[in-house]
Amino acid sequence: MNVLIIEDDEPVAAFLRQGFEDEQYAVDVAADGQQGRSLAETRRYDLVILDLSLPELDGSDILQRLRDRNSSVPVLVLSGHSEIPERVRTLDMGADDFLAKPFAFSELAARARALLRRSKQTGSPVLRVEDLELDRMKRQVRRAGREIDLTPKELALLEYLMENAGRCVSRAMIIEDVWKLAPDTVSNVVDVYINYLRKKIDGESDRRLIHTLRRSGYFIGVNLA
Repeated sequence: MNVLIIEDDEPVAAFLRQGFEDEQYAVDVAADGQQGRSLAETRRYDLVILDLSLPELDGSDILQRLRDRNSSVPVLVLSGHSEIPERVRTLDMGADDFLAKPFAFSELAARARALLRRSKQTGSPVLRVEDLELDRMKRQVRRAGREIDLTPKELALLEYLMENAGRCVSRAMIIEDVWKLAPDTVSNVVDVYINYLRKKIDGESDRRLIHTLRRSGYFIGVNLA
């Protein structure tokens, strides 16, 4: 899952990035409101952590613009103001949750998981392809009962492939949706990470699940739909 952190306080942003990466999320960080707005509006995220007091563009303006665009991405607001009127105003503007600073990361992570559960309630929290399972809440991967340790970016790539199981996804689609880069970006990063996944997912199995379709892209599954 992909998390966007919009926070101008560098130590806080670094603390949040490390915490979410330790829990196997793919994380982008924006240090000001303009950069945060641009990322939030042009890239796909599963969760936005938004500070209200930002340079360039206020966090409240970012939240308002997201909701005006009918974006349904869950937004958890961080604020140094804990007064009830501030909480009510922020929630009424469209925030999904509000957490006052200072906070414990354990509480923030629990609130984030709750928001992600609600946003995924129309689908299964566990993705399955043959004997491969990915628990999106626990950020755990197993094949035939064997736990597989993946980096956050490997996990994000596998989740994307499994969400599109049986369908071919192009390098451009992966670059745009997983790496959040322009689809015409020239890079072999996708091929490199596909090879990492193959070694970890298919390396100890007699049956391959990750396949390359020449000149088209990649798919996961036994058969291509």
